Amino acid sequence: MKLLSYRVGGGTSSWGAVVDGGIVDLAKRSGHAALLDALEANALPALPELVANAAPEHGLDDVELLPVVPNPPKIFCIGTNYHDHRIETEREVPEKPVVFARFANSQVGHGQPLRRPAESGQFDFEGEIAVIIGRRGRRVSEADAWSYIAGYAPYCDGTVRDWQRHTHQWTPGKNFPATGGFGPWMVTRDAIADGADLSLVTRLNGVEVQRSSADLMIFSIPALISYCSRFTELEPGDVIVTGTPGGVGGKRKPPLWMKPGDVLEVEVGQVGTLRNPIAEEQA
Repeated sequence: MKLLSYRVGGGTSSWGAVVDGGIVDLAKRSGHAALLDALEANALPALPELVANAAPEHGLDDVELLPVVPNPPKIFCIGTNYHDHRIETEREVPEKPVVFARFANSQVGHGQPLRRPAESGQFDFEGEIAVIIGRRGRRVSEADAWSYIAGYAPYCDGTVRDWQRHTHQWTPGKNFPATGGFGPWMVTRDAIADGADLSLVTRLNGVEVQRSSADLMIFSIPALISYCSRFTELEPGDVIVTGTPGGVGGKRKPPLWMKPGDVLEVEVGQVGTLRNPIAEEQA
């Protein structure tokens, strides 16, 4: 099942399931106002029955798509989690996952502009696979980790490179408003086999700039879930953004920065394609 969050006519926000012909509104059918509420209530198993034979209320082109989970409790981003990216950044193999945080207001949904900030022209792309957590957990074992996943989505961890490098802490370069893309939807765990080698492809203006797959991660998805659950409690709606492969713009010669007028796509196999135009932030 494909679940998404959206806004109608610039006003009311809701969430629903993607079906042939459009979106089935699940806020009115499930009693949960938002996808996060449904995750907290463990309501996903009941959704197929609610969606079965339901007529869509909206077309996909008739709504504004929001980040899959607009207000996640926590967003964990993983750095240096593919060997080719580690090599291009001249880093050693990490002994533990490199974890940093994103803020919810740095994200936009599918089709919405990623905005290059006025402070920098070094706006870089990082296509990634996002994992959405479905239930609360602390000290989760790797063997049990799959059961904590609600679903998967494409993600663009857009990065302002010079601000990332101001210090050894990456937070400033990762949290300018509207620099991260999250969408278009979440495909629920039951639709994808645990351990499936999800492909990951990033395209800028239709040209492939990154290609990899989940099997090439240094730390696997279960390892990331287990590690994060040891220093904090995982909550429904938390997002783990699992890292980017090699090919980022800042390591190319000459560098390839995103600029207004560009279009970025992040495609995750069995899930879908996130597409965002690039625009200038209005200072």
